[in-house]
Amino acid sequence: MMHWSQLLSRKRLGSGQPPAEATLRTDFQRDLDRIVFSSAFRRLQDKTQVFPLSRVDYVRTRLTHSLEASSIGRSLGTLVGEQVIARHRLQGFEASDFGDIVAAACLAHDIGNPPFGHSGEDAFRHWAQQGAYGRRRVEVLRGSEREDFLAFEGNAQGFRIITRLQNPDNRGGLQLTCATLAAFTKYPRESWLGGSRFAGVSAKKFGFVAEDRDLFEQVADTVGLIRRDTQHAIWCRHPLAFLVEAADDISYRVIDIEDGFRLGYLSLPEVEGLFLDVVGDDDLLKERLRRLSDDKGRVEFLRAKVINAVVSQAVSCFLDNEARMLQGLQEEPLMSMIPARESMERLVEVASRHIYCAPEVVEIQAAGFQVIGDLLERFIEALDDLAEHGDGATPRSKMLSHLVPQQFKGGRAGIVEGLYPRLLSLTDFVAGMTDSYAVSLYKKVTGISLPGR
Repeated sequence: MMHWSQLLSRKRLGSGQPPAEATLRTDFQRDLDRIVFSSAFRRLQDKTQVFPLSRVDYVRTRLTHSLEASSIGRSLGTLVGEQVIARHRLQGFEASDFGDIVAAACLAHDIGNPPFGHSGEDAFRHWAQQGAYGRRRVEVLRGSEREDFLAFEGNAQGFRIITRLQNPDNRGGLQLTCATLAAFTKYPRESWLGGSRFAGVSAKKFGFVAEDRDLFEQVADTVGLIRRDTQHAIWCRHPLAFLVEAADDISYRVIDIEDGFRLGYLSLPEVEGLFLDVVGDDDLLKERLRRLSDDKGRVEFLRAKVINAVVSQAVSCFLDNEARMLQGLQEEPLMSMIPARESMERLVEVASRHIYCAPEVVEIQAAGFQVIGDLLERFIEALDDLAEHGDGATPRSKMLSHLVPQQFKGGRAGIVEGLYPRLLSLTDFVAGMTDSYAVSLYKKVTGISLPGR
């Protein structure tokens, strides 16, 4: 059984300092601030949400998506917190603490996404599985060290960024509270489970790489997550992770439809029909819609109504299943249980047919796939050459190594020792790039464009 007083731990990962005394700015608000002011968060402004490298300012990027998901998450958390505090007579916590934890976790939920969105993740996996050079390097690894690359996961990369890569001189990276880190980790398991199969949404993907296993274990022990297996690193979810997942789902399902409308892939009647199917079309709502003469305003009005309705349903669903979550028995996402689940699923189906496969999306994603794969191939070959031959490495390898920031280098000849750590450093480097920087670097190392030309 998990307990809220422990699940809401203010202890900071990697810090020996006790939680701050009560002030107007709480520990969980500090988590929000640390994420907002991190360079990894700022880079989300040039990372794909749906439309890569879009020239339309209105279209969402990963940054705006994360901000909107965080806003939804704060509402979900605060509404749930109010009821949970009353239900369990929790002392020393406010409803806003729940909201701030979920909001912070939502802010960071996509911080590990590589360039070009989900197609970027596919490019990393393809490189590890079929890259001419990458496959030969990855296949000699074993267990989770091997699976970390074969099944490259942006969620695990995100945990790595906020606990290790951002502020690398600090143990624990940003040193966020364990409550926020646990709520952030929707998939609290390592990548390889020895052939064992675990049911449920929380085991669908992995949430941390082998090198970061000990860091997550500290988080899990601190907040009291239930361990699901004694041989492998897998735990039950923190209850608030269900709200983080719901906020993300609500945001992208609704917002992608709105973006699709603004870019002309969906008509106003199509969008109105989809959104009214979620909220219902009572006479009062119809009257308010008739008073709006601007098509954009009508869609924005309905979008707000949809989000409000689904947030309310998700909160009720969470509270109905809270006991199961605390027992580690809840393994179905909230969006699969709410009354509007079929209408919300229809939004995804329509987006898949009309938006995600749009030529401007697919063409640039395909190019991005090539960019990421080529960068990984060129850099790992050069770094391996330097690691194995030192000063005897080829001039080409030495030249390419100068393009890798010092943060991702170390050891003899400025190269990370050991194959697994070296591969991790390479994927840290490439995954952290923005869409534009990845394209620019690719053009330079391939000779497509030259500086100043």
